[in-house]
Amino acid sequence: MKKIIFPLLAAAAFSFAACDNYLDINQDPDYPTEEQISTDMILPAVDMNFCASYGNYLRIVGGYFAQQYSQTFGTGNYLPYSQFTMSAAKSGGQAYTQLYLRVISTGQAVVDKATKEGDWGTFLAAKTYKALAYTTMVDCYDSIPYTEALTDITQPKSDDGETVYLGVIAELDEALSKASAGDKVATNFLFPGGKAINWIRLANALKLKWYMRMANVKDEYLAKAKDLIEENNFPSEDVAWVGCWGTAAGEQNPFFAEEFATNFGSTQENVIANITLVGTMDRPSYHDPRLDAWFKKNVNGEFVGGVSGTNFSTSKTLDASSFNRPNINYDSPVYLITLSEIEFFKAEYYARTSQAAAAKEAYENAIKASFKTAGVDGADANINFYPYDQSNWKKSIGLAKYLALAGVNNFEAWCELRRLRYPEFSSEYNGSTLYNSSNSNYTPENYIPGTLYTPIEVDNKVGDNHLLERFPHAEESTSANVNTPTGNIDIYTTPVFWAN
Repeated sequence: MKKIIFPLLAAAAFSFAACDNYLDINQDPDYPTEEQISTDMILPAVDMNFCASYGNYLRIVGGYFAQQYSQTFGTGNYLPYSQFTMSAAKSGGQAYTQLYLRVISTGQAVVDKATKEGDWGTFLAAKTYKALAYTTMVDCYDSIPYTEALTDITQPKSDDGETVYLGVIAELDEALSKASAGDKVATNFLFPGGKAINWIRLANALKLKWYMRMANVKDEYLAKAKDLIEENNFPSEDVAWVGCWGTAAGEQNPFFAEEFATNFGSTQENVIANITLVGTMDRPSYHDPRLDAWFKKNVNGEFVGGVSGTNFSTSKTLDASSFNRPNINYDSPVYLITLSEIEFFKAEYYARTSQAAAAKEAYENAIKASFKTAGVDGADANINFYPYDQSNWKKSIGLAKYLALAGVNNFEAWCELRRLRYPEFSSEYNGSTLYNSSNSNYTPENYIPGTLYTPIEVDNKVGDNHLLERFPHAEESTSANVNTPTGNIDIYTTPVFWAN
């Protein structure tokens, strides 16, 4: 992946009119003295470091692991991800170092300063970013240091994922008890100029997500979700970094800068739509208009999906122009959580508690919200094509959510796919059935809509008809901390705690 450098600006330059003002994510994480720094200077660094990791690296790997992306003709940057491979070397960087050092550690500096100043709106925002970083790392690795992190302990133990989830929720609850709706919040890009009410609603939405994930394995967390749903103090619109991007290097949407811009001398194109999406959303009997919003048609004005595990480099009939690239611009939003996701979590709560009518209503609201986010009409036709089925609610919600996240948040799509287990793998075909690399025969007609398939040359540690379940612990962790879990379980096929 390209190395994106966000320039470090002097304090006087922090006008924050555009995202070019975020701090250098590659700089040493040592801080200036307390006298030289303010929360208005630190929080934007936390904000943009999380956005850069979540909206770029995790979007890319999540897209490949969820089988929403595949590798384009003739290039190989992300081919291993397309084959469900993740190495300890690749799992560091933006998934470990950046989140620990540049979000959690820097976020704690904001927490400490806000505490001294009684700045409870900023306190809540910083706690929210710390919680996001910790839970995102759990979603990748499962067990990570938490209770002994940010202490003088140089070899912190790793805590199980449930302990981390509950710990950060407790921290958020503490912050929520201190903050009032009208409290000011230090400069940030997620809610520029906004008051603490925005962060209160966001924290509630995140807690709903985390409780519903834990409810997947323990029903006791449904009561916590019920309280949040009844309070109904959630965001009134999608939460995203939007309206803050610029055209110059260092100012652009991070995924655009990685995959589409030429700021760093590279013109290589990698990401294309997977046949799982194309074959499900573009059927003879129904065309999902969100596909047009999220991906560009190929040179022939058609949708043609790539196959996981290959880059078609020997094909005589296909080339890079045959496939569909993501429809991303320099100023495209980076979504943190959407109204559609919130409604799907409500639908799942109602489904799990046998409230079929309420589940159906929330399910349909989720699809309508997804179409609104995509900026297209046709939600009612989609609902008619995919009607809610309480008797098989996991399939209904799982597939609908998978499609709704395809152009919005691919990392969350991978998470929810691992948890709800829909779409399912088909036993009737695999990647080699769709594309024969020996004779370049591409047969998309063999794809069964609404199913996953085993990639061509799938990583043998994952095997047939299985998802990659988690990342191996990063080299940055295993080389520095003897307490990093290694070798105890099959990390590639053992689910994280909320997916068991």
